[in-house]
Amino acid sequence: MAVSVSGQQVTFTPPAGAAGLVGDMTDWRKRPAIPVQAGVPVTLTLPRGAWVEYAWVDAAGEPFADPDNDRKSLNPWWPYPRAAVVGEYARHPLWQGSDAQARGTSHRLGWDGGVFPGKRRVIVHTPHGYGGEALPIYYVQDGVAFYRTGRLGELMDRALERGQVAPAVLVFVEPVDRSEEYYLNDRYLDFLTGEVMPRVEGELAQASLRGLWGASLGGLISLHLGSAHPELFTRVVSHSGAFIARPGAREARGVIDTTTAGEWLRERLQAAPPRHLQISLDTGVLEWLTGPNRRMAALLADQGVPHQYREYPSGHNWITWREALPEALLYMQGR
Repeated sequence: MAVSVSGQQVTFTPPAGAAGLVGDMTDWRKRPAIPVQAGVPVTLTLPRGAWVEYAWVDAAGEPFADPDNDRKSLNPWWPYPRAAVVGEYARHPLWQGSDAQARGTSHRLGWDGGVFPGKRRVIVHTPHGYGGEALPIYYVQDGVAFYRTGRLGELMDRALERGQVAPAVLVFVEPVDRSEEYYLNDRYLDFLTGEVMPRVEGELAQASLRGLWGASLGGLISLHLGSAHPELFTRVVSHSGAFIARPGAREARGVIDTTTAGEWLRERLQAAPPRHLQISLDTGVLEWLTGPNRRMAALLADQGVPHQYREYPSGHNWITWREALPEALLYMQGR
């Protein structure tokens, strides 16, 4: 048996060729792999109700899927993660039951980028029966992932049909180079205001207010821009915000620094509280960003900024974020 669960004890039995165990428990590659020996089980204590993603690594450090576990996850980045569940991972009621019968309309836009090079793509999801009235508009980073994997448009349709939320427009904005665009890059605002908003507002929808929505780096840029521009934004949703970041910070290998850069945005918000915002924060408890998100939520509480904060027994992945979407939507749009 690849994985066995007893209470909070999860036992992983290494297959042939495994030299280490990585996953949510090691923040994947951000911490060293847990060393293993062939056939010798490793037992970890994990939260009740947790959804845990993992993989084995060989002697060269290359990850591979557990051949004895066919439970895959909502992981669009790598093919090798497998999942173990500590008891039962709870599903939100909005994801249960039948799909909405009255569905919104999705409009697809595309153009050649100006602020950032490359083909730009946006999906605008308007509610069923939308007649052009002014509604909240949320600009959603990592748009295709939120549209397809997160199914945020479908969630909006479900919640509207059940009478649990007021209608809103969702604008799913797809990045070309998310590290470049989202890592505290103020030019991303120029992209939104100069290229995205003119194609959406007035053409497809009218804005009563604007919000920003994102996960990880998308959550970082959403809170960064939303807090700095009260003339544009009044709401922010961030899932597992990558709040370990500082403008221009790079690791030795040249990639953006999301592990040792410090918490610059929290420092800035401490000096200038974003009291114009309504903010929804959440994070998994099995990820390296749990602490920074807790500290950000504590700062908002101390400053009296309207917000909610939630934690989920899972990691930095779409299982966490899709389960967090309903409460974020209800907090922002709940009747």
